[in-house]
Amino acid sequence: MIRTAAPADIPVIHELVRELAAYERSLDEARATPEQLHMALFGPDSVAHALVAEEDDGGPVVGFALWFRNFSTWTGVPGVYLEDLYVQPQARGAGHGKALLAALAAICEERGYARFEWSVLDWNEKALGVYRAIGALPQDEWTVQRLSGDALAALAAQAGDPGPAGGPAAGSANRANSHAN
Repeated sequence: MIRTAAPADIPVIHELVRELAAYERSLDEARATPEQLHMALFGPDSVAHALVAEEDDGGPVVGFALWFRNFSTWTGVPGVYLEDLYVQPQARGAGHGKALLAALAAICEERGYARFEWSVLDWNEKALGVYRAIGALPQDEWTVQRLSGDALAALAAQAGDPGPAGGPAAGSANRANSHAN
């Protein structure tokens, strides 16, 4: 059974995030705390949503999908970005992953969202097989780009730098305008 996550699910979602990170060979990068997940999903300024998969109606949670809305300037409407999808190994093959994906597709359809997107590691052949089976198409012409850590901080520091063409107010105005859009 697929259902919307509740605050009581935070401990198991946190554990599943850590299991996913270990599976993806990146456990040391999974630093989110249960408190951070709670704020992200249920806080006053929540930024994400989650669905959980239960073994049976009311049974133990065996998987989750964490998602948030994105927006396409090309279609003019929001979409869903799937941040994480994970089903515990002992529960795989029972259709939980596909059911989570179908539930997210239904959210898109119900709300008039144009796209449902996610990233997958290129070595995860089992996941890629599932995604091809449901009709997902790879976006080979696009590559994911990421700024984090020192590189993110260094670029952010340049937002206040007026640069050669502007004065001190230019950096401030650009920063303020980027948050207003």
